[in-house]
Amino acid sequence: MLPVACAGCGLEDVPWCDTCDGTLAGPLVRSERGAARLDLADGRVLLPVGALTAYAGPVRAAVGAWKDGGRADLDRVLADHLADATTALAPDLLARTGGPVVVVPAPSTASARRRRGREPVAALAAGAAAGLRDGGVPARVEALLRRAGGPDLAGLGARARQEALAGRVRTRRGVAGGDPVLLVDDVLTTGATLAACVRALDGVPVLGAVVLAATPPPRPPATPPPGRPGDDGVGLARAAHGSVQVHPPRRVRGAPGPG
Repeated sequence: MLPVACAGCGLEDVPWCDTCDGTLAGPLVRSERGAARLDLADGRVLLPVGALTAYAGPVRAAVGAWKDGGRADLDRVLADHLADATTALAPDLLARTGGPVVVVPAPSTASARRRRGREPVAALAAGAAAGLRDGGVPARVEALLRRAGGPDLAGLGARARQEALAGRVRTRRGVAGGDPVLLVDDVLTTGATLAACVRALDGVPVLGAVVLAATPPPRPPATPPPGRPGDDGVGLARAAHGSVQVHPPRRVRGAPGPG
């Protein structure tokens, strides 16, 4: 038997511990104001983004292990948390769209897919679509976007990320305007990836995006996170499109088996 440890905190003999699981319990919190490429100069935002938690501590460790450390056994855990959160968005999205929603994963490069042997964000997109369907929204996953090479974005600042992605995120052949889109990614940092996705989907209505985690923006500790009045969670569409009723996670998860 190979040794196993929690992907978040390193606790031995469990692949994912209850304490780390609690950090992803949601609800979604509006986080686009901390992303330089989504927070426009005139006070508007390019699109609303809901994040489950901050990209720090055990969450940061877990995401790294999941994406690049061979911990595909976390697919279901992370997807289930995003499903719970997107179910809370379903009534508002259904009222706004009156029909189907296409869930689109942010694309990786071909080299990243080969290195990892899979497309991790596709699992998150599947979870988000399942959550919307649970809430009554006809939702399906479509990989409408592709990313043509470019450097690894890790460690790059806002301008460098934007330059690295310029013209590299494109729609797949044959994509035309149709059902509205909800974007999904793992981590929100500067917003350069999501902004590139929006530009590539020109002509396709983009409702917003959901992510597992957002990098905490530089701000005084006493200042509440963007989109969070006091300690209340905020649904993705609340600020621009009315209120969203936020429910606590309804799944009771056991630790996943070793992958």
